[in-house]
Amino acid sequence: MPLTDLGPEDLVGYRPKSPAPDDFDAFWQRTLAEARAQGGAVKTERVTEQYGLRTVEVDDVHFPGWNGEPVAAWLLGPRGVEGPLPVVVTYQGYSGGRGLPTEHLFWSAAGYAQLVVDTRGQGHDTPDRGMGDGTQWSEGFMTKGIDSPENYYYRRLMTDCVRAVDAVAELPGIDGGRIIVAGGSQGGGLSLAVAGLMTDHIAAVLPDVPFLCHFRQGARIAFEGPYQELVKYLRWHSRHKVQPTFATLDYFDGVHFAQRATAPALFSVGLMDPICPPSTVYAAFNHYAGVDRTITVWPFADHGGGYGSTPGIQLAWLRERGLAPGTTRKDVRQ
Repeated sequence: MPLTDLGPEDLVGYRPKSPAPDDFDAFWQRTLAEARAQGGAVKTERVTEQYGLRTVEVDDVHFPGWNGEPVAAWLLGPRGVEGPLPVVVTYQGYSGGRGLPTEHLFWSAAGYAQLVVDTRGQGHDTPDRGMGDGTQWSEGFMTKGIDSPENYYYRRLMTDCVRAVDAVAELPGIDGGRIIVAGGSQGGGLSLAVAGLMTDHIAAVLPDVPFLCHFRQGARIAFEGPYQELVKYLRWHSRHKVQPTFATLDYFDGVHFAQRATAPALFSVGLMDPICPPSTVYAAFNHYAGVDRTITVWPFADHGGGYGSTPGIQLAWLRERGLAPGTTRKDVRQ
């Protein structure tokens, strides 16, 4: 597979002008305030024995998300280890949900707690009831409710992701001062959104080959994956929908969340990625507001990035910042 985008020397300096909407902060403050005003309790049930695990404890968690609607998650942690533990809140890739707890054993094996958040409408355990929006055509989630920021699908999903951090801080055995948000692809974009919306609560962010960044560029040059849903939508509505569509997407662009995020950040990018072109990742990375930002570059990688090499790199990076279990946090911010 050839390079799919700019060359490495051009990507390093790629920082497109990307002003957020004037009411971006007010929109999200109102959205999150409305969600939190719904209230609702975090519910947990110990289910370890259902999965035959001996070294990991598993709780089935449900917490209030958008509009107070319950969102499913797994809480995993090493058995017999006294807390409080740093926790990795993990968001899922496009079309994926929380799956089974046995699919998510890495972080607990490394001594962390982990909250694996289901994805509304994409997973099997958290339905998306929608908002009765006026969109007439939707092949997937990228155009669902895209007629306005208020109706857009990612408003609901990103609110769920913020509320997951609210919820995990309430759980016993968790170190609320060492909350790490992470994910690959869509999950990477969601982790950036949370880091930009909860600057005082996030200790670090791990956006791995992040999606949902620099939508205009993604729609222009990605030749595989969900950005193609925007292309197909605008192909049939190009005369009158282009400007309103991107005006909606501006409220959900990872570049704009990156411009507000200050927690230490470890990005990754594959320079042969046909789904999240590297310029879309670099646009977010180069706009990232925090002074402690690092990007792992995989020159010959596709959308899998570093594959099995990535977790070890993330562990070492977190350890250097005092965010491993049993270490002392080093908070480096702008």
